[in-house]
Amino acid sequence: MTEILNRRLLTVEEYHLMGEAGILKPEDKVELINGEIITMSPINRKHISYVNRITVLFIEIFGRKIIVSPQNSIRIGKHSEPEPDIAILKFREDFYFEKHPTSEDTHLLIEVADSSLKFDSSVKLALYARAMIKEYWIININKQEIIVLKNPKGDSYQTKAVYKKEKSIKLEQLDASIDVSKIFF
Repeated sequence: MTEILNRRLLTVEEYHLMGEAGILKPEDKVELINGEIITMSPINRKHISYVNRITVLFIEIFGRKIIVSPQNSIRIGKHSEPEPDIAILKFREDFYFEKHPTSEDTHLLIEVADSSLKFDSSVKLALYARAMIKEYWIININKQEIIVLKNPKGDSYQTKAVYKKEKSIKLEQLDASIDVSKIFF
């Protein structure tokens, strides 16, 4: 006979209290996904360089029209506070000092995937789609391609396109295009 276990999911508030109490430490490298504390993949030199490169690229193109928020959390509902590699947020004069960024504040989320590809293309994809994140990119640095997901519905996205170096990606929300070759080394 299979025993059914009931899970007690953490809220974002409880997750923050764990940090304030010292139960969770900054060096723990965790995020709250669907009420559960998930250990994030280690970040290697290649991953860091991609996050830095993309951050600079978006700042150069958009300046103060947006906020580029690298490796910071966004609040998604009561039970999730993921830390995407890069969040492209609506510009606010207070830089989100008064309010934590949420899915409504988000133009685009980007995950740089080397060892995290499976997690980014399943668990995070479903989380971001349910939160109605309009656009989500998975940058597969091993294959040198960008998976662009748009039009969230349920646990998925209705539109999926894969871009290689010789293409450009249209960012409709920001009325601009990004040359994919500028992202890859």
